[in-house]
Amino acid sequence: MKKQFFSLHALLSCLIVCSTIVSAKAQQFTPQVSQYIKTQASTIALTDAKVIDGTGKPAKLQQTVIIKDGRIEQIGNAKKVRVPKDAEVINCSGKTIIPGLVMLHEHLYYTMPLESYFNISEMPATFPKLYLAGGATTIRTAGSIEPQTDLTLKRMIREGKLIGPDMDVTAPYIERQAFDIPALNTVKDENEAAASVNFWADKGCTSYKMYMHATKEDLAAVVREAHKRNQKVTGHLCSITYREAAELSIDNLEHGFLASTDFVSDKQENECPSSARQSLLDLDENSSQMKSLMQFLISKGVAITSTLPVFEPYTNREVVLGGGSEALLPEVRNSIHSKWEAAQNKDSVSAVLFKKELAWEKQYFDAGGLLVAGTDPTGAGRTIAGYANHRQIELLVEGGFTPVEAVKISTLNGAVYLGREKEIGTIEQGKKADLVLINGDLEKDIQEVRKTELVFKNGVGFDSQKIFESVKGKVGLN
Repeated sequence: MKKQFFSLHALLSCLIVCSTIVSAKAQQFTPQVSQYIKTQASTIALTDAKVIDGTGKPAKLQQTVIIKDGRIEQIGNAKKVRVPKDAEVINCSGKTIIPGLVMLHEHLYYTMPLESYFNISEMPATFPKLYLAGGATTIRTAGSIEPQTDLTLKRMIREGKLIGPDMDVTAPYIERQAFDIPALNTVKDENEAAASVNFWADKGCTSYKMYMHATKEDLAAVVREAHKRNQKVTGHLCSITYREAAELSIDNLEHGFLASTDFVSDKQENECPSSARQSLLDLDENSSQMKSLMQFLISKGVAITSTLPVFEPYTNREVVLGGGSEALLPEVRNSIHSKWEAAQNKDSVSAVLFKKELAWEKQYFDAGGLLVAGTDPTGAGRTIAGYANHRQIELLVEGGFTPVEAVKISTLNGAVYLGREKEIGTIEQGKKADLVLINGDLEKDIQEVRKTELVFKNGVGFDSQKIFESVKGKVGLN
């Protein structure tokens, strides 16, 4: 009996030691990552902060958040929460804590034209850093041009070799041949579309994106194969209307309502009409047709992704959204500034559509639709990872959302869509300590979101501004 006791004791001791080693290993970082870590204490107390917890409930003042071993152990009034003796204390008076952002239309590439053709290039060195610096602790890449690179970056970030967010990697675009975009993946038929799902799912991709010229048959095949694996399908559509996509059980639609072709009077099946933009211009902001479409999408459980930065007009607006001009390679910055100057007072149509989109997103949210957020760092190059994530939150507020609602859309709603709301998306006891500490009060001035100070990912506090500084002048290079 005594021998059995010692054997059991030895076994338990081994399990504890092994568990500790595994836990410690999960929190090890290379020197190139460690230089950006401000705090990695086992127990951290963030004291006396305003907390917008992501649930949509009103913000709370004078809150203390206790982080222990990468989890939120406690949250409550600073006067009632006992700070552990071994805690590293960070005074957050005058500051705001929000959950880590969960952004669902991100890319690890950036617009880099090829002669006169639109094209995009991977940014593996700068964009993962910028996302985390901007407070995005979880992202979905809504379409990949180098999925093997994205999947490897995901692994290297998880292993502590690189800085970046947790990533849900979307497979290459599923698109028919139409555009001369060298980096864009195309399929020849629905069988190839289905095969693409299974190939990339086996490689580790977790979602799939239909593009503008994909057919209804392509979508049906992709949905069928993805849903077999409990994975989801999104789309930046044109040939397929929103209503058709919802009938075929798509999970998500990108770019708000600006990619909708539902209101083109002479729309032909499986054809991308050239008059889609005009049909939206002709549509009243409070159109009953639009409200009917919204109700149908809500009844089908379709999420809508807001990507306001990529549509923001030029006139009297920032050149690079969120204040990221200095992040750009000088040659790229000069080109974007020149295009911005040339576009001043020539974007009245874009301004009208942008105003309508703000209204439509608010209507969808208010009607009970799942509105999620992203940035889409493509377009004319004004949209850059990290900086644009800040701008997305600001633009939601410009569109009539409260700061509390804008935070919920950018955190909890994304987590709900990913099926990860029990782990991330809100500041609640037991959840992962993915948090953003902002040096300001978002409810007084939403642009204070740009004053991101610390980004906690799994309880490790990264120096946001130091990361931003490290990539200045490099976006467009790698």
